Amino acid sequence: MAYHNELGKIGEKLAAEYLINKGYEILAQNFYFDKAEIDIIAKKDNNTLVVVEVKTRNSDFFGDPQVFVTPSKIKLLVKAANEYVISNDLDTEVRFDIIAVIKNKTIEKMEHFENAFYHF
Repeated sequence: MAYHNELGKIGEKLAAEYLINKGYEILAQNFYFDKAEIDIIAKKDNNTLVVVEVKTRNSDFFGDPQVFVTPSKIKLLVKAANEYVISNDLDTEVRFDIIAVIKNKTIEKMEHFENAFYHF
């Protein structure tokens, strides 16, 4: 597996552990629909489904990880989230979060952006 893929898996694992420690229930990881993938689908306390995109980088030299969530990625996330809701016959609000991870030999930093973007 390429280094960037391994780094991404590490970031997703750290993000899932973070969410669990914050009281979230992980419902699914790496949910695929068509060309879209949702890294983590979770729920916390209420009837809100939380779709989490995890962006992991080894530095912020080229920008913070969250800025790499592009409009086309958002469109795919919304499409996959819609499929998850329909296929599981859910009647729920959906929130889109981003967890940005910077991880290398000396740094492990994570930021959680709730309601990172809105869908229409």
